[in-house]
Amino acid sequence: MIGFIVAGLIIGALARLIKPGKQQLGILATLALGLVGSVIGGTLANLLGTGDIFELNVLGFIFAVIAALLLIGVAEGITQKRHKSVR
Repeated sequence: MIGFIVAGLIIGALARLIKPGKQQLGILATLALGLVGSVIGGTLANLLGTGDIFELNVLGFIFAVIAALLLIGVAEGITQKRHKSVR
């Protein structure tokens, strides 16, 4: 379980590094999106038959980073909409 949390943090941080521009997300949001990305990536890799959802493999890691990147983009869009509507 601790390894899963650490992997989620690494995946979330990596996704933030890949995404261009300044993000308005905190460390907890990054961790949460990284964890969700890990679950999505692990599930996709599992469906492709590369291993168990909690098993660390290259394809699952790639899918997890891509999923986290997409989730960060969606979260950024929602955050920006809220800031624009408040003004």
